[in-house]
Amino acid sequence: MPLEWIYALIGGVLIGASATLMLYWNGRVTGISGIVNNLFTRNPALWRWGFVVGLLAGGLLLRGVRPEVFVTALQAPRWTVPVAGLLVGFGTAMGGGCTSGHGVCGISRFSMRSIVATLVFIAAGVCSVLAFQMWEIIG
Repeated sequence: MPLEWIYALIGGVLIGASATLMLYWNGRVTGISGIVNNLFTRNPALWRWGFVVGLLAGGLLLRGVRPEVFVTALQAPRWTVPVAGLLVGFGTAMGGGCTSGHGVCGISRFSMRSIVATLVFIAAGVCSVLAFQMWEIIG
């Protein structure tokens, strides 16, 4: 019996625990876009650099241990990656936060603004997937 679901469970527990510890230790919500954005202020807090370096190191470690999780079946042109990144950046600025801030921390605090933002994120993701699938069928 495959146990792939266990990875999602472990990941969810780790994300929840890290968001809880961030709130407990720093009194701050764990929003990646806010953390990264404030790296470029005059005197960024050292914990911000540690957080970002930890995210990158975790991804590199996972790539070394389980490279198959980075394989994708999406046959999109390479230009879509930076365009998607820019759109996400604009979206987080317009939405006052990112999926981690709204989806993980905001919903757990019962923030109506975060609940609405997360529903919009999910709807936009569904529409994007459907649009790419239609593009593949038509094109």
